[in-house]
Amino acid sequence: MATDDEANHPSSSVLSVVKTTGENAGMSEAPSISQAERDELRRHGILLTSMEELYNWGRSHSVWPLQFGLACCAIEMIAASMARFDIARFGSEVFRPSPRQADLLIVSGTVTKKMAPQVVRLWNQMPEPKYCIAMGACAISGGPFKQGYNVLKGIDRFIPVDIYIPGCPPRPEALLNGLIALQEKIRGQKISGPDAPRHLQRDDKCEYPIPEFGARDLEPPSNPEVWQAPTIVRKE
Repeated sequence: MATDDEANHPSSSVLSVVKTTGENAGMSEAPSISQAERDELRRHGILLTSMEELYNWGRSHSVWPLQFGLACCAIEMIAASMARFDIARFGSEVFRPSPRQADLLIVSGTVTKKMAPQVVRLWNQMPEPKYCIAMGACAISGGPFKQGYNVLKGIDRFIPVDIYIPGCPPRPEALLNGLIALQEKIRGQKISGPDAPRHLQRDDKCEYPIPEFGARDLEPPSNPEVWQAPTIVRKE
């Protein structure tokens, strides 16, 4: 609890945690508090939060991307880490050289079918929780090379994608906007129950099959657990 001296000093840092124990479990629920009241208490150094909110807040502001790029979109990704755009403001300036130390895979550029197995392998080597951003039209759908025999029509055919950033190429501001959207997604996740994220589900897979080079195409051409062709319903 905060003392009178601490409550009178807005600069003091006090964390107030409200917990229901067995003694008061049978009591009526505590009255809800509005956002305006939360902001007023925060001005006095008192933070009312839950373990779920605190856990997701810490994760959302420490997303470390993998030091990995494919094509011209990677130049925009590099520019986002420079002083003009400063991705460090969002806690993601630590580009890790190893997938085992990374939380975020930014697929920045054209994914050829020769490179697709390597991208999936990097994804499998990343520990959970992990996230994926498809940056640019090529990573989303193949872009201007969509009809090429050697270009994958979207990385989401083999690994799950959390955020799509359109553009050819998207500017660094677009990547920062996508990172903010990913942070909002992480902050809204549950830490228990059926709506918990993949890394908290015991039966969910964290590794995906790596495609192999076949006689004419990748085998399999897509992962049915991740991507399925859209069904077109035609009206008679």
